Amino acid sequence: MKKTIAVLPGDGIGPEIISQAVKVMDAVAERYSHEFVYRYADVGAVAIDHTGEPYPDSTHKTCMESDSVLFGAIGDPKYDNNPAARVRPEQGLLKMRKALGLFANIRPVKPYDTLLDASPLKNGIVAGSDFVVVRELTGGIYFGEPRGRNEAGDKAFDSCVYSAEEIRRVAEVAFGYARRRRGKVTLVDKANVLATSRLWREVVTAMQKEEYPDIALDCLFVDNAAMKMVSDPKAFDVILTENMFGDILSDVSGVINGSIGLLPSASFGSGRSLFEPIHGSFPQGAGKDIANPVATILSAAMMLEDAFGLKQEAEAIRSACSDAVSRGVCTPDIVPGSGYGTNAVGTYIAGKVTES
Repeated sequence: MKKTIAVLPGDGIGPEIISQAVKVMDAVAERYSHEFVYRYADVGAVAIDHTGEPYPDSTHKTCMESDSVLFGAIGDPKYDNNPAARVRPEQGLLKMRKALGLFANIRPVKPYDTLLDASPLKNGIVAGSDFVVVRELTGGIYFGEPRGRNEAGDKAFDSCVYSAEEIRRVAEVAFGYARRRRGKVTLVDKANVLATSRLWREVVTAMQKEEYPDIALDCLFVDNAAMKMVSDPKAFDVILTENMFGDILSDVSGVINGSIGLLPSASFGSGRSLFEPIHGSFPQGAGKDIANPVATILSAAMMLEDAFGLKQEAEAIRSACSDAVSRGVCTPDIVPGSGYGTNAVGTYIAGKVTES
């Protein structure tokens, strides 16, 4: 099989972790006789520095001319710490999601048995957890209009806007995952306060009754869901939620695995699919060979399976990652004092894939 992949390393540790994922992909290509062609492009702060835009037209063209997109991270202190900055790296991420039609973000959470002690939660709470967060990605308060400030500049406002169709299309993704898993969807909202949440609840409840009667549906307010995620994560199978709540909850889920450096994600929609780790650019760690590449490597595994249909190859990567974790071949965020850096972990995992 020959596939073209748009590679967007981004900022901070992005280039380091992406290079390890590419290394593992090359091992897959060698082992299973595939050909992966990589087309690199800028996004985020590095794109602003080069072009003045966080998601240039040239980068979008590269993504649209590729079969899938592998993305690192964006963010840079020189923009993050400047409230007056006209253009920000994060604007590139939102623009990219909208331009590529990526309305559904998938974040699986399943801790490694050998890393239960890495979580700040008790082993008995974490062990056996296995759920997926399905987050709506192109609507809600991050995209709603109007937004801005009043003329005096002492008041600011953002709008949270959703249509029934936006809710329906991402709910279909969540119900589909539930049918392949344990048959349960938990809708997370704030329907006691927000009009948009009440629309979410109306649409999703009607869909379950009319189209997915085989799927169990329960509804939780977001504050209750956050508490339950860290007190009884085994209660969840598929979590469905809107953009901002999903952004927060999926990061909270990182404590279950012990590190957000272990959590991959995929984004699907009407255009190209995109695969990325859930963590940020970690600028403090850039260039120090300490960034955890596993989430990015697992994101590449999701790409192989979900975008290209290469399930055996994806399983080979997951097995190699599991082997690395079980043997303590981990960066310091997982094993304090570890002698393994970003490059060494990636090299080990690639080697295991080649041997498989």
